[in-house]
Amino acid sequence: MSGSLVIAGLGPGNEALVTPEVRAALALATDVVGYIPYVARVAPREGLTLHASDNRVEIDRSQHALQMAAEGKHVVVVSSGDPGVFAMASAVFEALEAGPAAWLDIDIQVLPGITASLAAAAQAGAPLGHDFCTINLSDNLKPWSLIEKRLRLAAEADFAMAFYNPRSKARPEGFVRALEVLNEACGDDRPVIFARAVTTPEQVINVVPLSQATPEMADMRTMVIVGSSTTRIIKRAAGNIIYTPRSVL
Repeated sequence: MSGSLVIAGLGPGNEALVTPEVRAALALATDVVGYIPYVARVAPREGLTLHASDNRVEIDRSQHALQMAAEGKHVVVVSSGDPGVFAMASAVFEALEAGPAAWLDIDIQVLPGITASLAAAAQAGAPLGHDFCTINLSDNLKPWSLIEKRLRLAAEADFAMAFYNPRSKARPEGFVRALEVLNEACGDDRPVIFARAVTTPEQVINVVPLSQATPEMADMRTMVIVGSSTTRIIKRAAGNIIYTPRSVL
């Protein structure tokens, strides 16, 4: 029996933002694999087995999914947002590259989803309307020295910046240092968007100047977007719009 493996993005949280392509893959799945809260977003049904696991076992989870697919099952590995952005697609391919040769024959697809940075940007306006970069502020898989180097270079290059995983209970000091680096390197008081639980009923959007941004404004459910030097704010009664013009003159 020929199995398959789909690596799918569930989007930022609102079920209306799950793509029809991902819904179709879930409807055909025999097994769904993923981090506990993401698997919880998949409705149970007859013929479907849900395999939820902790957030720090990505390679084990990937190996399990590949092995089930090799045995003929139709497996969907779920991530929030987009699976190729700081998520499970890379983990699955790491396991594939290091795994048995037979796994190379598995039918594998990656189905995109709306990643948190784009969802957060849309709620604020268009702060990523010109050149931008995304940086994962977690130092679980890379040294802090590299994060700080990338922060400085991105600020010096005048990118708008979107930060994933800004501040956890286990490493609150990282975001403290990130704000210090940005204030040192940017040289201006550009807007900072704190978008928490974006597209869900708990959504909160807070916009402050960089000089007034504090570490407590972010947690692991927060997407932080820092504008470039050209990012502008349109003030209006219905809610301000933050956008970065398409041109630099």
